[in-house]
Amino acid sequence: MTEKILVIGANGQIGTELVNALRNVYGAEQVIASDIHDPVDAIRDTGPFEFVNVLDNDNLQHIFQKHQPTQVYLLAAILSAVGEQKPKMAWDLNMTGLIHVLDLAVEFKVAKVFWPSSIAVFGPHSPQFDTPQYCVMDPNTVYGFSKLAGERWCEYYFAKHGLDVRSIRYPGLIGWRANPGGGTTDYAVHIFHEALKTGKYESFLSAETALPMMYMDDAIRATLDLMNAPAESLTIRSAYNLAGISFTPTQLAEEIKKIIPGFEISYAESDPRQAIADSWPKSIDDSYAQKDWGWKLEYDLPAITAGMLTNLKKII
Repeated sequence: MTEKILVIGANGQIGTELVNALRNVYGAEQVIASDIHDPVDAIRDTGPFEFVNVLDNDNLQHIFQKHQPTQVYLLAAILSAVGEQKPKMAWDLNMTGLIHVLDLAVEFKVAKVFWPSSIAVFGPHSPQFDTPQYCVMDPNTVYGFSKLAGERWCEYYFAKHGLDVRSIRYPGLIGWRANPGGGTTDYAVHIFHEALKTGKYESFLSAETALPMMYMDDAIRATLDLMNAPAESLTIRSAYNLAGISFTPTQLAEEIKKIIPGFEISYAESDPRQAIADSWPKSIDDSYAQKDWGWKLEYDLPAITAGMLTNLKKII
């Protein structure tokens, strides 16, 4: 079967890299990038593009009818920090958009759907270290509980409609090809830009705030590996934990100093994103992903730091 893949929210931090990874595998014309905004440079000239608003069901239905996708990746979302500024908008986009896509996927008999979840589904009463796949989940951000509700919808559509929905609880993502989208872990991208531009950075998170993070290359590989795994091997139909590596702003700064010795880091006295970070896990247990579809991390902190600085030097 020839795959026809629709990526919704293609302009974002994940989407820009995922679109080109998919085009490398399936061919440029088989992967339709789509977004509510004009296409970014990274995907503009590499294949087809459609304007899509996930809140406009008629518009979405037209795109499904036109392209008859066999796979859909729904990446359109409002992230944690922005979501706290616009809570009702975040809930509407994150939930209504998902329901629209799930319904259309059933109607048009889409073979597989990918929808990203996040470690934001965990909350202050979740275990903070080696947070397991199944535990207390009491997120206290709109982004977090929209993702938790979304996981339940994905599992529901699998159980009730047989829709093959797959999902990952991403940790913080670090990449150089696109800017981050307004999340609590964005510092771990901004710090590299400022290290090269000014040689200093003020972190909005405190010095010892440990969070699970992952290099974008690992995240894209994990996504493709999950989507290519045999359906019968998957035991999780909500979203798989994905661990990455855990480090603090201080530890990241020390790695940067090994390459840029004069780099200086300081810390903001207060920032609303700190409270969000404090409610999230410090490390994640992703043994289900390892067991079910062979997940294995490749990039540690020194490799991430070297990769970010080497590649950003070429474009800054």
